[in-house]
Amino acid sequence: MRLKERLSEGVVRLAVGMVTQATKIEMPQCKFCQSYAVVRNGKRRGTQYWLCKNCGRGFVDNKALPRMKFSIDNIASAVYLYYTGSSLNEIRRHIEQHHNILPSDSTIYSWVTRFTKVAINEAEKHIPKVSDTWIADETMLDIGGKKLWLIDIIDHDTRYLLATQLSTTRGRKDIALLMRKAYLKAGKAPKRIITDGWKVYPDAIDLVFGSDTKHISSKPFVEVDSTNLIERFQGSLKDRTKVMRGFKKPESARLILDGWLIYYNFFRPHESLNDKTPAQVAGIKFPYGNWLDIVKSQKPSEPTTTNEITTYEATPKGIVITGIRWKSYRKRLKPKKKHSHTQTIPSIMTTRRLK
Repeated sequence: MRLKERLSEGVVRLAVGMVTQATKIEMPQCKFCQSYAVVRNGKRRGTQYWLCKNCGRGFVDNKALPRMKFSIDNIASAVYLYYTGSSLNEIRRHIEQHHNILPSDSTIYSWVTRFTKVAINEAEKHIPKVSDTWIADETMLDIGGKKLWLIDIIDHDTRYLLATQLSTTRGRKDIALLMRKAYLKAGKAPKRIITDGWKVYPDAIDLVFGSDTKHISSKPFVEVDSTNLIERFQGSLKDRTKVMRGFKKPESARLILDGWLIYYNFFRPHESLNDKTPAQVAGIKFPYGNWLDIVKSQKPSEPTTTNEITTYEATPKGIVITGIRWKSYRKRLKPKKKHSHTQTIPSIMTTRRLK
């Protein structure tokens, strides 16, 4: 008897799973609570609207994040194209060509800034395993008509970009600040740092790391201890800044530079690293493989509770499912219209009738 009961329970669970899966296939998922308990809620201008029974919210199944008009794929593609060097106008035309929709420049730029911040917050949680040799160099950028210095420091073996600094000068304090940022990111001090012949590097290195770190002055295009590695990085970065709208103000430029650091370290494979990213070579297990994963991470999590009710009935043949339904829900009430308490003056015709 116990064996029959166990078999019946197993069959019931299997049937419930099959019915639930069939419901998920037919109905879209709620954008707000990720529930499949949705019903049709009419059409407006040819667009099907849905109502979630779990949270009571209405939505359109456009494969987008909550309160967003464009799909997740469109947003991820736009952010990727932005960091590969495409201008905002080129991205707009690309989306129009492939999806027949045309977002504005400001909309695309808001996507870039929003999901860049998400990637930066996640990257701060990971510490790379870098070598004992770092390379530092500086270059000049034109931002909003102002000449600013971009100072970078990169690991020699993994090609991991440890830190970048944007400042109006390249004095000892600016270089020392960059060194501190790189030290905090790597969690250790290097044994040697290769730079060009700029005179403030030895003092800045000694100020931050002391005599334990050796300074090596080098030049590009030499066989040993060359700065070609970071020169190539800065050259590619300067080519892309020509079409980036974010490089109009220093504040927005810093955010985009940090986003470029994410793209360079985590999403861009290097041929010299056997088509691996610097983060992979540095032993970082980043949870996201591309910008699409970053955008998808902002979707609401799966619901922990459900309003699904499954009813059973005991029969001589065993336990049988009699129905699957959803708990009753209450639609959100529309806001009441505010009535004005001002007294209306009766018209002349109304006054005559009252007489």
